[in-house]
Amino acid sequence: MKDIKVSSVGERALISRLSEIFKAPDGKEKGQEGVLIGAGSDDCAVLDLKGEDCLVVTTDMLHRTTDFPEEMTPWQMGWMSAAVNLSDIAAMGAEPTGVVMAIGMPADTGVAFVEELAKGMQACAEFCGTAVIGGDLDTHVELTITGTALGRVKKSQILLRRGARPGDLVCVTGYTGSAGVALEALQSKKPVSETILKTLFEPIPRTKEARKLAESGAATSMMDTSDGLAMSLYDLARQSHVGFRIRENTLPILREVREFVSSSEKLTELALYTGGDFELLITIDPQKLKKVQNICNLTVIGECTKYETGIVLESPGYKLTTIEQRGYQQLKAEPVDKSS
Repeated sequence: MKDIKVSSVGERALISRLSEIFKAPDGKEKGQEGVLIGAGSDDCAVLDLKGEDCLVVTTDMLHRTTDFPEEMTPWQMGWMSAAVNLSDIAAMGAEPTGVVMAIGMPADTGVAFVEELAKGMQACAEFCGTAVIGGDLDTHVELTITGTALGRVKKSQILLRRGARPGDLVCVTGYTGSAGVALEALQSKKPVSETILKTLFEPIPRTKEARKLAESGAATSMMDTSDGLAMSLYDLARQSHVGFRIRENTLPILREVREFVSSSEKLTELALYTGGDFELLITIDPQKLKKVQNICNLTVIGECTKYETGIVLESPGYKLTTIEQRGYQQLKAEPVDKSS
Protein backbone atom coordinates (compact mmCIF):
# COMPACT_ATOMS: atom_id res chain seq x y z
CA MET A 1 0.00 0.00 0.00
CA LYS A 2 1.40 3.38 -1.05
CA ASP A 3 2.06 5.72 1.88
CA ILE A 4 0.28 9.07 1.53
CA LYS A 5 2.59 12.03 2.18
CA VAL A 6 1.55 14.76 4.61
CA SER A 7 2.16 17.32 1.85
CA SER A 8 -0.70 15.79 -0.14
CA VAL A 9 -3.15 15.84 2.78
CA GLY A 10 -2.81 19.29 4.34
CA GLU A 11 -2.87 20.50 7.94
CA ARG A 12 -6.57 20.32 8.80
CA ALA A 13 -7.11 16.92 7.18
CA LEU A 14 -4.08 15.53 9.04
CA ILE A 15 -5.36 16.95 12.34
CA SER A 16 -8.70 15.23 11.68
CA ARG A 17 -6.97 11.89 11.06
CA LEU A 18 -4.86 12.15 14.23
CA SER A 19 -7.83 13.26 16.34
CA GLU A 20 -9.58 10.00 15.47
CA ILE A 21 -6.54 8.05 16.71
CA PHE A 22 -6.62 9.89 20.04
CA LYS A 23 -10.27 8.97 20.65
CA ALA A 24 -11.37 5.72 22.31
CA PRO A 25 -14.22 3.69 20.69
CA ASP A 26 -16.80 5.49 22.86
CA GLY A 27 -15.63 8.86 21.55
CA LYS A 28 -13.77 9.87 24.69
CA GLU A 29 -10.02 10.47 24.80
CA LYS A 30 -8.09 7.42 25.91
CA GLY A 31 -7.43 7.35 29.65
CA GLN A 32 -8.84 10.84 30.24
CA GLU A 33 -12.20 10.74 31.98
CA GLY A 34 -11.78 14.40 32.96
CA VAL A 35 -11.47 15.62 29.37
CA LEU A 36 -14.42 17.82 28.39
CA ILE A 37 -13.04 18.69 24.94
CA GLY A 38 -10.17 16.78 23.36
CA ALA A 39 -8.05 16.83 20.24
CA GLY A 40 -9.02 18.60 17.06
CA SER A 41 -12.36 20.29 17.66
CA ASP A 42 -11.35 23.60 19.26
CA ASP A 43 -8.54 26.07 19.92
CA CYS A 44 -7.70 24.33 23.21
CA ALA A 45 -8.31 21.08 25.03
CA VAL A 46 -10.58 21.52 28.05
CA LEU A 47 -10.11 19.62 31.31
CA ASP A 48 -12.63 19.31 34.14
CA LEU A 49 -11.35 20.74 37.43
CA LYS A 50 -14.24 19.11 39.34
CA GLY A 51 -15.70 22.45 40.39
CA GLU A 52 -17.20 25.39 38.56
CA ASP A 53 -13.96 25.97 36.62
CA CYS A 54 -12.19 24.13 33.83
CA LEU A 55 -8.60 24.19 32.60
CA VAL A 56 -7.82 24.98 28.95
CA VAL A 57 -4.54 23.83 27.40
CA THR A 58 -2.94 24.56 24.03
CA THR A 59 0.42 24.10 22.32
CA ASP A 60 2.02 25.61 19.22
CA MET A 61 5.35 25.16 17.41
CA LEU A 62 7.28 27.83 15.48
CA HIS A 63 10.38 27.50 13.28
CA ARG A 64 13.04 29.99 12.27
CA THR A 65 12.75 29.46 8.51
CA THR A 66 8.97 29.31 8.17
CA ASP A 67 7.56 31.50 10.95
CA PHE A 68 10.01 34.31 11.67
CA PRO A 69 10.76 36.86 8.92
CA GLU A 70 14.43 37.82 8.75
CA GLU A 71 13.60 41.35 9.91
CA MET A 72 12.31 40.16 13.30
CA THR A 73 14.44 40.73 16.38
CA PRO A 74 15.03 37.91 18.89
CA TRP A 75 12.76 39.76 21.35
CA GLN A 76 9.97 39.81 18.76
CA MET A 77 10.46 36.10 18.05
CA GLY A 78 10.01 35.44 21.75
CA TRP A 79 6.91 37.63 21.90
CA MET A 80 5.41 35.87 18.88
CA SER A 81 6.12 32.42 20.36
CA ALA A 82 4.14 33.26 23.49
CA ALA A 83 1.44 35.20 21.63
CA VAL A 84 0.37 32.32 19.35
CA ASN A 85 -0.40 30.22 22.42
CA LEU A 86 -1.99 32.95 24.51
CA SER A 87 -4.26 33.87 21.60
CA ASP A 88 -5.69 30.33 21.71
CA ILE A 89 -6.34 30.75 25.44
CA ALA A 90 -8.16 34.00 24.65
CA ALA A 91 -10.25 32.24 22.01
CA MET A 92 -11.83 30.11 24.75
CA GLY A 93 -12.66 33.14 26.91
CA ALA A 94 -10.16 31.95 29.54
CA GLU A 95 -7.82 33.74 31.95
CA PRO A 96 -4.18 32.77 31.21
CA THR A 97 -2.49 31.04 34.16
CA GLY A 98 0.96 30.17 32.78
CA VAL A 99 3.11 29.44 29.74
CA VAL A 100 5.74 26.70 29.33
CA MET A 101 8.30 27.28 26.56
CA ALA A 102 10.68 24.72 24.98
CA ILE A 103 13.51 26.06 22.81
CA GLY A 104 15.55 23.99 20.37
CA MET A 105 18.49 25.89 18.87
CA PRO A 106 21.75 25.39 16.97
CA ALA A 107 24.70 24.83 19.32
CA ASP A 108 26.43 28.01 18.11
CA THR A 109 23.49 30.27 19.06
CA GLY A 110 24.61 33.28 21.11
CA VAL A 111 23.58 33.49 24.75
CA ALA A 112 22.48 37.11 24.25
CA PHE A 113 20.13 35.95 21.48
CA VAL A 114 18.49 33.39 23.79
CA GLU A 115 18.18 35.94 26.59
CA GLU A 116 16.38 38.34 24.25
CA LEU A 117 14.06 35.50 23.18
CA ALA A 118 13.22 34.87 26.83
CA LYS A 119 12.61 38.58 27.52
CA GLY A 120 10.17 38.74 24.61
CA MET A 121 8.32 35.65 25.82
CA GLN A 122 8.04 37.02 29.34
CA ALA A 123 6.94 40.46 28.13
CA CYS A 124 4.05 38.96 26.16
CA ALA A 125 3.07 36.71 29.06
CA GLU A 126 3.10 39.65 31.48
CA PHE A 127 1.03 41.74 29.06
CA CYS A 128 -1.58 38.98 29.25
CA GLY A 129 -1.45 38.85 33.04
CA THR A 130 0.61 35.69 33.42
CA ALA A 131 4.23 34.47 33.24
CA VAL A 132 6.54 31.89 31.70
CA ILE A 133 6.62 29.20 34.39
CA GLY A 134 9.04 26.67 32.91
CA GLY A 135 10.16 24.85 29.79
CA ASP A 136 13.09 23.03 28.20
CA LEU A 137 16.27 23.70 26.21
CA ASP A 138 17.90 21.52 23.58
CA THR A 139 20.08 21.73 20.48
CA HIS A 140 18.42 21.57 17.07
CA VAL A 141 19.34 22.12 13.43
CA GLU A 142 17.24 25.30 13.34
CA LEU A 143 15.61 27.51 15.96
CA THR A 144 12.37 25.77 16.97
CA ILE A 145 10.15 27.03 19.78
CA THR A 146 7.23 25.09 21.22
CA GLY A 147 4.95 26.79 23.71
CA THR A 148 2.23 25.37 25.92
CA ALA A 149 -0.24 27.76 27.54
CA LEU A 150 -2.71 27.11 30.33
CA GLY A 151 -5.85 29.03 31.21
CA ARG A 152 -8.81 28.87 33.56
CA VAL A 153 -12.45 29.71 32.92
CA LYS A 154 -15.82 29.00 34.49
CA LYS A 155 -17.66 26.18 32.73
CA SER A 156 -20.66 28.50 32.36
CA GLN A 157 -18.54 31.09 30.53
CA ILE A 158 -16.32 29.02 28.23
CA LEU A 159 -16.64 29.94 24.56
CA LEU A 160 -16.26 27.24 21.91
CA ARG A 161 -16.28 27.05 18.13
CA ARG A 162 -19.72 25.47 18.38
CA GLY A 163 -22.71 27.39 19.66
CA ALA A 164 -23.45 29.86 16.85
CA ARG A 165 -27.03 29.89 15.55
CA PRO A 166 -28.68 31.29 12.42
CA GLY A 167 -29.53 34.92 13.12
CA ASP A 168 -26.51 35.55 15.35
CA LEU A 169 -24.33 38.50 14.41
CA VAL A 170 -20.75 37.90 13.24
CA CYS A 171 -18.15 40.22 14.76
CA VAL A 172 -14.38 40.67 14.79
CA THR A 173 -12.09 42.58 17.11
CA GLY A 174 -9.53 45.04 15.76
CA TYR A 175 -8.69 45.05 12.07
CA THR A 176 -8.19 42.46 9.35
CA GLY A 177 -5.50 42.23 6.68
CA SER A 178 -2.90 44.27 8.58
CA ALA A 179 -0.41 41.45 9.16
CA GLY A 180 -0.90 40.32 5.57
CA VAL A 181 0.07 43.76 4.29
CA ALA A 182 3.09 43.81 6.59
CA LEU A 183 4.34 40.51 5.18
CA GLU A 184 3.70 41.59 1.60
CA ALA A 185 5.53 44.86 2.24
CA LEU A 186 8.57 42.99 3.54
CA GLN A 187 8.57 40.63 0.58
CA SER A 188 8.16 43.42 -1.98
CA LYS A 189 10.49 45.86 -0.15
CA LYS A 190 7.75 48.49 -0.02
CA PRO A 191 7.69 50.88 2.97
CA VAL A 192 4.96 50.63 5.61
CA SER A 193 4.60 52.18 9.04
CA GLU A 194 5.94 50.70 12.25
CA THR A 195 2.33 50.24 13.35
CA ILE A 196 1.64 47.88 10.45
CA LEU A 197 4.89 45.97 10.95
CA LYS A 198 4.08 45.47 14.63
CA THR A 199 0.82 43.71 13.76
CA LEU A 200 2.98 40.99 12.19
CA PHE A 201 6.00 41.06 14.50
CA GLU A 202 4.25 41.72 17.84
CA PRO A 203 0.64 40.43 17.59
CA ILE A 204 -1.57 41.24 20.56
CA PRO A 205 -3.42 38.27 22.10
CA ARG A 206 -6.93 39.51 22.89
CA THR A 207 -7.02 37.95 26.35
CA LYS A 208 -8.51 40.97 28.12
CA GLU A 209 -11.22 41.47 25.52
CA ALA A 210 -11.99 37.74 25.50
CA ARG A 211 -12.59 37.63 29.24
CA LYS A 212 -15.07 40.50 29.04
CA LEU A 213 -16.86 38.87 26.12
CA ALA A 214 -17.10 35.58 28.02
CA GLU A 215 -18.42 37.33 31.14
CA SER A 216 -21.04 39.24 29.13
CA GLY A 217 -22.99 36.11 28.22
CA ALA A 218 -23.70 37.65 24.81
CA ALA A 219 -21.23 35.60 22.74
CA THR A 220 -22.41 32.25 21.38
CA SER A 221 -19.12 31.06 19.83
CA MET A 222 -15.58 32.33 19.36
CA MET A 223 -12.13 31.55 17.93
CA ASP A 224 -9.07 33.52 16.84
CA THR A 225 -8.24 34.56 13.27
CA SER A 226 -4.53 33.73 13.26
CA ASP A 227 -4.95 31.57 10.11
CA GLY A 228 -7.01 34.23 8.35
CA LEU A 229 -10.62 35.35 8.52
CA ALA A 230 -11.87 33.01 5.77
CA MET A 231 -10.27 29.90 7.26
CA SER A 232 -11.66 30.81 10.68
CA LEU A 233 -15.16 31.21 9.25
CA TYR A 234 -14.97 27.70 7.81
CA ASP A 235 -13.69 26.26 11.09
CA LEU A 236 -16.53 27.95 12.98
CA ALA A 237 -19.10 26.86 10.40
CA ARG A 238 -18.09 23.20 10.69
CA GLN A 239 -18.36 23.11 14.46
CA SER A 240 -21.53 25.23 14.77
CA HIS A 241 -23.18 23.87 11.60
CA VAL A 242 -24.09 27.34 10.34
CA GLY A 243 -23.40 29.40 7.23
CA PHE A 244 -22.24 33.01 7.09
CA ARG A 245 -23.09 36.10 5.08
CA ILE A 246 -20.26 38.61 5.41
CA ARG A 247 -20.68 42.20 4.17
CA GLU A 248 -17.64 43.35 2.25
CA ASN A 249 -18.08 47.04 3.08
CA THR A 250 -18.10 46.36 6.84
CA LEU A 251 -14.73 44.57 7.04
CA PRO A 252 -12.58 46.64 9.43
CA ILE A 253 -9.48 47.61 7.46
CA LEU A 254 -6.94 50.26 8.42
CA ARG A 255 -6.61 53.26 6.10
CA GLU A 256 -2.93 52.47 5.50
CA VAL A 257 -3.88 48.97 4.35
CA ARG A 258 -6.46 50.42 1.95
CA GLU A 259 -3.87 52.83 0.57
CA PHE A 260 -1.26 50.08 0.17
CA VAL A 261 -3.23 48.08 -2.41
CA SER A 262 -4.15 49.04 -5.98
CA SER A 263 -7.57 47.37 -6.32
CA SER A 264 -10.64 46.42 -4.31
CA GLU A 265 -10.08 42.77 -5.29
CA LYS A 266 -6.61 42.82 -3.74
CA LEU A 267 -7.97 44.50 -0.63
CA THR A 268 -10.60 41.78 -0.20
CA GLU A 269 -7.91 39.14 -0.74
CA LEU A 270 -5.79 40.59 2.07
CA ALA A 271 -8.75 41.02 4.44
CA LEU A 272 -10.07 37.49 4.02
CA TYR A 273 -7.18 35.19 3.21
CA THR A 274 -4.02 36.40 4.96
CA GLY A 275 -3.22 35.22 8.49
CA GLY A 276 -1.33 36.65 11.42
CA ASP A 277 -3.86 39.17 12.75
CA PHE A 278 -4.66 37.23 15.98
CA GLU A 279 -8.03 38.93 16.35
CA LEU A 280 -11.17 37.28 17.70
CA LEU A 281 -14.03 36.08 15.50
CA ILE A 282 -17.20 36.08 17.59
CA THR A 283 -20.87 35.32 17.07
CA ILE A 284 -23.20 37.42 19.18
CA ASP A 285 -26.84 37.01 20.17
CA PRO A 286 -28.39 40.04 18.40
CA GLN A 287 -30.59 40.80 21.42
CA LYS A 288 -27.46 41.18 23.56
CA LEU A 289 -25.34 43.27 21.17
CA LYS A 290 -25.56 46.36 23.40
CA LYS A 291 -23.86 44.42 26.20
CA VAL A 292 -20.66 44.04 24.17
CA GLN A 293 -20.49 47.18 22.00
CA ASN A 294 -18.41 49.07 24.57
CA ILE A 295 -16.24 46.14 25.65
CA CYS A 296 -13.61 46.57 22.94
CA ASN A 297 -13.00 47.59 19.33
CA LEU A 298 -15.66 45.28 17.90
CA THR A 299 -17.13 45.39 14.39
CA VAL A 300 -20.26 43.61 13.15
CA ILE A 301 -19.36 42.15 9.73
CA GLY A 302 -22.37 39.95 8.96
CA GLU A 303 -24.68 37.31 10.32
CA CYS A 304 -25.01 33.57 10.71
CA THR A 305 -27.26 31.79 8.23
CA LYS A 306 -28.40 28.22 7.67
CA TYR A 307 -25.55 25.78 7.00
CA GLU A 308 -26.85 24.96 3.53
CA THR A 309 -26.40 28.56 2.34
CA GLY A 310 -22.63 28.30 2.70
CA ILE A 311 -20.18 31.12 3.43
CA VAL A 312 -20.66 34.10 1.16
CA LEU A 313 -19.45 37.66 0.74
CA GLU A 314 -22.00 40.37 -0.04
CA SER A 315 -20.64 43.21 -2.16
CA PRO A 316 -21.87 46.82 -1.78
CA GLY A 317 -24.04 46.10 -4.84
CA TYR A 318 -25.59 43.08 -3.04
CA LYS A 319 -23.84 40.55 -5.28
CA LEU A 320 -23.04 37.29 -3.45
CA THR A 321 -19.80 35.38 -4.03
CA THR A 322 -18.53 32.31 -2.21
CA ILE A 323 -15.71 32.90 0.26
CA GLU A 324 -13.08 30.26 -0.46
CA GLN A 325 -11.73 27.92 2.18
CA ARG A 326 -8.14 29.06 2.23
CA GLY A 327 -5.72 30.96 4.42
CA TYR A 328 -2.52 30.30 6.32
CA GLN A 329 -1.69 26.63 6.93
CA GLN A 330 1.64 25.25 8.12
CA LEU A 331 1.08 22.06 6.10
CA LYS A 332 -0.48 23.00 2.78
CA ALA A 333 -2.00 20.25 0.70
CA GLU A 334 -0.27 20.03 -2.66
CA PRO A 335 -2.48 19.94 -5.78
CA VAL A 336 -3.01 16.45 -7.15
CA ASP A 337 -1.36 15.76 -10.52
CA LYS A 338 -4.16 13.99 -12.42
CA SER A 339 -1.99 13.37 -15.48
CA SER A 340 0.13 10.72 -13.80
